[in-house]
Amino acid sequence: MLAIGLIREGKIPADNRVALTPAQCKWLVKHFNDVHIQVQNAPNRCFTDQEYLQAGIEVTEDMGSCNLLLGIKEVPIEMLLPGKKYLFFSHTRKKQPHNQSLLQAMMDNGNTLIDYECLEHRDGQRIIGFGFFAGIVGAHNGIMAYGNRTGAYHLGRVAEVKDYRELIHTYFGLKLPPVKIAVTGSGRVAHGILEIMNLMDVKEVEPDEYLSRGFDYPVYVHLKGSDLYEHSVTRKYIREDFHADPGQYDCVFENYCPHTDILMNGIYWDASIPRLFSMDALQRRDFRIQTIADITDDKKGSIPCNLGDGTIDAPVYGIDKLSGDRTDAYLPGSVDIMAVGNLPNELPRDASRYFGEQLIKYVLEDIRSGGSETIGRATILNEGKLTQLFAYLGDYAKH
Repeated sequence: MLAIGLIREGKIPADNRVALTPAQCKWLVKHFNDVHIQVQNAPNRCFTDQEYLQAGIEVTEDMGSCNLLLGIKEVPIEMLLPGKKYLFFSHTRKKQPHNQSLLQAMMDNGNTLIDYECLEHRDGQRIIGFGFFAGIVGAHNGIMAYGNRTGAYHLGRVAEVKDYRELIHTYFGLKLPPVKIAVTGSGRVAHGILEIMNLMDVKEVEPDEYLSRGFDYPVYVHLKGSDLYEHSVTRKYIREDFHADPGQYDCVFENYCPHTDILMNGIYWDASIPRLFSMDALQRRDFRIQTIADITDDKKGSIPCNLGDGTIDAPVYGIDKLSGDRTDAYLPGSVDIMAVGNLPNELPRDASRYFGEQLIKYVLEDIRSGGSETIGRATILNEGKLTQLFAYLGDYAKH
């Protein structure tokens, strides 16, 4: 019997997304006799306790009888149940300092941890995530921020609408100025950004056109790995070689800085990958970028002037181009940064439906049938012990 518990989100600020919607829970229970689902009471969830009850799903405080606990964000240490198997975004695979104590506590508790972020196809493509809706909301917020700075148009907040369908209707009649937008990345986040570009009638142009001419209508260029990086010696880009040793590569994005008004950043980044530009680039007279939507949101990562998260209520802040200090948004002499770690929370019901579909399709069936190679590669802890793939976390996990 697979006894699933949907746990209450305890991280602050509270996340209101869910791993499975009421309709998805109902479908699972109907189609699989060996699946039982309980939902923990939660006042702030985007689907209410009543909606789960109406779908025939038990709502309770006690998750003790469940053998798989599904959350979204990191589980607070005081909410961990000893010996249980958890599935959530732990943000520990890169040795993030703020979650070190969580991993240590899960080891002490004998927990099993499967991390959504580590669920990957054989080629390294992520199986599950909220990236598409992060791209949707982040691109909207980036365009909104540029309008707020320039006064050329007004765009409301995503959180003001009920769902994605209603959001699309708000773009009717929106006329953007002849702005030039650079979109980076090739995964789910980038796909969400491109969806908004198309809905707002922003035309795609090739990199050589983007760099060589102006336009009297809004355009975007879509920059993937081969457009952004080149080997420091050969000046070529080979995808497998880049992923094996990105330190051998230089980033050429600074060529785009004099030609770009808005940067929509959707690339994956870690410390071995060159940044898109340097902090010194901000001080150059030809640095044209006014708004940066850093949707992948790594503090001082691919966007070096990302000095940390904004919030859903206040998603945009400024960076003084001379001093590099954080300022209020929309000030002269600054560049605006839109960086929020939980962007899909602005469209939580749509994002949760999408997430749950991927979870059912690619993950839960494997867990139900006893596991798989895919599940094994995403298991950081097995009954409190680091698995072989994550043995590199040994020093990080020590008390």
